[in-house]
Amino acid sequence: QEEEAKFSKILAEIRRDVPIAIPLPKESWRQGISPEKLLTLLHDLEFRSLLPRVKTLIGTELFTETQVESSPEVAKEDRERAALALWVIDSNFTTPSLEDVYRFTKTREFAKAEVTLTEEIKKRELQFVYEKIELPLMPLLRKMEDRGVLIDVPFLKDLSKNYTKELNRLAGRIYAKAGEEFNINSPRQLGTILFDKLGLALKNHKKTGGGQKSTRESELVKMQGQHPIIPDILAHRELQKLLSTYIDSIPTLVDSKNRLHTHFVQTGTTTGRVSSQDPNLQNIPIKTELGQPIRKAFIASEGFSLVAFDYSQIELRIAAFLSGDSTLSDIFRKGGDIHASVAARVFAVDEKNVTPDMRRRAKVINFGILYGMGVTALQQNLETTRKEASEFLAKYFETFSRLGEYLEEQKAFAYKHGYTLTYFGRRRYFESIRSNIPFIRAAAERMALNAPMQGTQADIVKLAMLRVEEFLKKDGHLEDAHLLLQVHDELVYEVRSSKVEELSPHIKNIMENVLTAKETGGVPLIAKGAAGENWGELKPL
Repeated sequence: QEEEAKFSKILAEIRRDVPIAIPLPKESWRQGISPEKLLTLLHDLEFRSLLPRVKTLIGTELFTETQVESSPEVAKEDRERAALALWVIDSNFTTPSLEDVYRFTKTREFAKAEVTLTEEIKKRELQFVYEKIELPLMPLLRKMEDRGVLIDVPFLKDLSKNYTKELNRLAGRIYAKAGEEFNINSPRQLGTILFDKLGLALKNHKKTGGGQKSTRESELVKMQGQHPIIPDILAHRELQKLLSTYIDSIPTLVDSKNRLHTHFVQTGTTTGRVSSQDPNLQNIPIKTELGQPIRKAFIASEGFSLVAFDYSQIELRIAAFLSGDSTLSDIFRKGGDIHASVAARVFAVDEKNVTPDMRRRAKVINFGILYGMGVTALQQNLETTRKEASEFLAKYFETFSRLGEYLEEQKAFAYKHGYTLTYFGRRRYFESIRSNIPFIRAAAERMALNAPMQGTQADIVKLAMLRVEEFLKKDGHLEDAHLLLQVHDELVYEVRSSKVEELSPHIKNIMENVLTAKETGGVPLIAKGAAGENWGELKPL
């Protein structure tokens, strides 16, 4: 194979004897830059995150004419409204700036930009999403931020002491099992202990960009059972994250009245969901034993109670009525346990004979289908064989055939038009769905499958927020109930304790009737309420 080796060398070698003359410019690259052309290029290529770095590198003085974000002639409210309109038009413009607005509308006059945005919203039939959902939501989100949520700071400080002791205890156990002290937070040192000293190994072990065996949580989880040091490392990581992200940081962020004011970002996601930052209150863990106590620090003001309403299995219900799958819809109409019902059908047993493990597997399949999970991913999540995973999928789509057809229709629609639609007409664009690169196209297809369900869920939650607020205003209860948090499918209110029994049924009813039974094909939207003195110890209403 000498000939092939030499040919490969020729292909890989940089030829330095090619007769090409490259005249060097007389001016420096910095002098030759056109800020306007550069900004346009970065905008067209969607390198928006590079803009601040480029401006710092080149010098902000070159950008004085195009630095429009702080233009005094455009009021803050107008800028925010225009940014919101652009995001509704194309949610790939997350947290858009006024610069993005000007470049999208191809004008530097704000009045003309507004006209273009309005025309574009009408052209794309987004009036309902913009005018009836997003615009009215702006003042409500600001109202939520201004009120904030009361924090039990002493509780968090006590929790910090206890968790710090536990963290040190875990570190001691890890050192004892490793036979030496080392920096547990250093991937390199941890890798040396696990793979070199203890000789642990993992089939198909993922590696870092530097070629080292990864010590990421996902890889360590696969190694559980190989050595008793692994559970301690995972517990140490979880504790450390809880301390740094929530327990120790939240007390530093409260105001003089111990109220925490997160910032709700209306235009921060491509799905239509509201996000939260500084701090992010949508990621506070609830499923782990160590994470649960943090929610106890979120408390009600004196004379008030916290009342939370959570939509039950809303994305599966949305999948049922969007697809029109009669079998899936019928399960919800009869008020059955969706996961147990699916398990009975997939595993071919009577529902009364469904075991907890069968139900767990059915739950994985249910949500996996919504997120475009294929055979390989399903096999990994169910920890089963590829053959069995394939059989589960085949049986699922045999049972819910219309759902399978609907998902294929959504994929075809996205491929043809470049976007998907929610029930209310919100669009999400997927330009990469036409990519010639298989894994990029596949990733876009998976997101396109879920986008109508997730986007419709976001729209329903937002409409519920608005309609509850309308009810409170109309019936004179604005001082009796305050919306504090929106966490995915959950709304958390601070309700005057004497009014909880009176107002809770109204809020629940509004949430469950955002869409009529005719619109959902009889598939009910169910909201479950719970109340208490703190977010972590709510009791069902």
